[in-house]
Amino acid sequence: MTTISFFAGVGGIDLAFEQAGFQAIWANEIDGYAAQTYRANFTNPLIQADIRTLDIETIPDADILLAGFPCQAFSVAGYRKGFYDERGNLFFDLLKIIEAKKPSILFLENVKNLVGHDQGKTFRIIIDALEINGYFVKYQVLNAAHYGNIPQNRERIYIVAFRKKDHYFHFDFPKPQELTTQLSDLINYQDKVDEKYYYTSEKNDFYPILEAEMQRIDTLYQWRRQYVRENKSGLCPTLTANMGTGGHNVPLVKTPLGIRKLTPRECFNLQGFPKEFRLPLIAQSKLYTQAGNSVVVSVIHAIAQEIKKALNKRIIN
Repeated sequence: MTTISFFAGVGGIDLAFEQAGFQAIWANEIDGYAAQTYRANFTNPLIQADIRTLDIETIPDADILLAGFPCQAFSVAGYRKGFYDERGNLFFDLLKIIEAKKPSILFLENVKNLVGHDQGKTFRIIIDALEINGYFVKYQVLNAAHYGNIPQNRERIYIVAFRKKDHYFHFDFPKPQELTTQLSDLINYQDKVDEKYYYTSEKNDFYPILEAEMQRIDTLYQWRRQYVRENKSGLCPTLTANMGTGGHNVPLVKTPLGIRKLTPRECFNLQGFPKEFRLPLIAQSKLYTQAGNSVVVSVIHAIAQEIKKALNKRIIN
């Protein structure tokens, strides 16, 4: 079955569905840097354009529509303006495409806070809009640490909608799985990385506090402007789009070679991207943004596998 993707970013959702056996045939992304990373890893056409300017007739038909529509308007880290923010309103541009193309299956992803935004009214509008257009909808909030075998505390709402009722009845979200992947599997503790990633007393006036407070190597820390926050769960805190700008959202790790922030590659590792996923030679800040804006590939792969099972059950029955 084929997929088309909107707000594709670097292609995390597309990759997860391809890993499950679906074929990406077309994608759309507005950001030029994200498009560069996408094209380094996929061969299907990617249209770099604002979704509001797309000619719907030129979009190919596909079995599944994928979309991680902008989440900043609903996020705790953003302003939570919802549909009053133009980024939130982009859902309705996506809805126009859904109404025109009528794909068999929809897969949508967003921040957990979408569910409770405006006392649940925003989310109800989205679900009602899909149901009015003939879809049977299921949704669930999943944490990457429990459903993707990735040691990151990242909760997201996943919406799966089917035009056919039997697909809907046969689909279930994946069950929780044991977390066996450790931070040391994804973070390079052994090798020296570029000096620019290390915090030192010469570069950081708060370094003595880091040195005193960061004692463990089996977890991650964050500098919270005046104090050090230890993530005692042993998980990476939720990666954000502004990690490249410094500040309190930067995960820090204590290694035998010094205290440093994560490299962009390690951030992509913590989003479940495989080691062979190519990162182009662009500004480091752009790569941090791409990683923070992306998805945990392994969680979506697990959901895609369940969609595949639902389709196969229908064929058998």
